[in-house]
Amino acid sequence: MNMISAYSLTHQNWKDLFSSCGVSQHVLPFWLKGLYKDSRIWERHISKELVTDLNAQLDFTLPEISSAQISQDGTAKFLIRFRDQLEVETVLIPFHKRFTICLSTQVGCGMNCSFCYTGTQGLKRNLSAGEIVGQYIVATKWFKEKNPEALNPNIVFMGQGEPLHNLNEVKKAIEVLNDTQILDIGQRQMTLSTVGYLPGLKKLADFPKINFALSLHSPFEEERKKLIPITEKYPLRDVMEAFDEHQARRKQIITFEYLLIKNLNMTDAHVQGLSELLGHRQAILNLIPFNPFPGSEWERPDESAIENFKAKCVEKKLRVMVRTTKGSDILAACGQLKVNKLARNNGVH
Repeated sequence: MNMISAYSLTHQNWKDLFSSCGVSQHVLPFWLKGLYKDSRIWERHISKELVTDLNAQLDFTLPEISSAQISQDGTAKFLIRFRDQLEVETVLIPFHKRFTICLSTQVGCGMNCSFCYTGTQGLKRNLSAGEIVGQYIVATKWFKEKNPEALNPNIVFMGQGEPLHNLNEVKKAIEVLNDTQILDIGQRQMTLSTVGYLPGLKKLADFPKINFALSLHSPFEEERKKLIPITEKYPLRDVMEAFDEHQARRKQIITFEYLLIKNLNMTDAHVQGLSELLGHRQAILNLIPFNPFPGSEWERPDESAIENFKAKCVEKKLRVMVRTTKGSDILAACGQLKVNKLARNNGVH
């Protein structure tokens, strides 16, 4: 029988569990501090009977880092292994003030986007909330052992998998990560990226108030279908309508991610299409130079083409950023994550 992961429980869940066990609530802060920071505190404040009882009810297993690689720019990529021996990749990305951790939400992915290495792996299974939180715990512990003064990293759900295809478990994980009595990661420190999985988008009314990003990559429906096949089932106009409804509820600015692919989506017509699509919306356009991977049909544009496209978007009064590529030398950059024998044979793991 599969037991519930201890790392999928919020503070309120723990309160309810302690009440059902007849344990004083005064013990709970020591229990949580021991669970998430230093278990030695249990020796002073937690009875052995309680530890034994809870171990019989819950799964306290954390995933393991089976390998770690460091990029020349300081990006760290981890191969994370779960109890069933399946693996995902988790990435710590350095920025000038703090790190960002890129979490996976599925083993593989079922969206089959042509620009993404993960899509060639196929979908193996969803990750549980405890496994998603577990990635954060083990990767952050690894990082803080080397950087003791570092702040908790920001979180992006942009690793392997489509987060809204695993909506319930991702939501649970966010609630645990955000819980002020547990990990206390602010909602605005977390960003979820989706390719536009409409069934998930339609269920965001009671979702935590984190940031959202849409993988757009083309303002044109037919072209976007080539990049993101589920556009055939969930048209861009319907996806945009769902985001408009969400934005009206939350008053949030949505980020629209746009891969820059050589000889594909960087013409003046694309600039005009983006202006028509986003010009009247509260939006940030995040330009992402394509990161090649083994077997990809697409190419990365040169720096002058990137700057020229950005300048034309700015002329159209769009709010534009260019994402700095991190970790491409170890296949840790956007769109390059995949667990497979080819990557291992090429020295990636």
